Amino acid sequence: MRHIIPLLLLASPATAWDFTPSPICTLTHSTATAEFTVTYDADVPEYALSITLAEGAWPQSPAFSMRFDGASPIAIGTDRHTTDGPTLTVKDSGFGNVLNGLQFNATATATAGPLNITADLANAAEAVAAFRLCPAPATS
Repeated sequence: MRHIIPLLLLASPATAWDFTPSPICTLTHSTATAEFTVTYDADVPEYALSITLAEGAWPQSPAFSMRFDGASPIAIGTDRHTTDGPTLTVKDSGFGNVLNGLQFNATATATAGPLNITADLANAAEAVAAFRLCPAPATS
């Protein structure tokens, strides 16, 4: 029995944050309740954060906020978000506070109206660092 427990732990799904550089810079993380996606399209240039619920829909809310708790706590908010059923999206030309929050904290809590969705950031730092270095488009 003592040898089975480590094998079961290894078989458990990891809660990783993943970075891919193409077709555009993308950072993703899935939980049981939602999928978090951060993109940067250098051709626009524009960052986007989308949080898609596994079940249900985001409530209509005049404001959206994210609270990052951990070593460098920060809270940010906007009224420039959109909702489309299960997906809430925020777009902007700068995302420094979002990236800092993801990279240097332990949890992120997204809030719209009465709905709060929390993500573990324990494995986010390396992926966020790679995202920050994502190459700009080639110029001729």
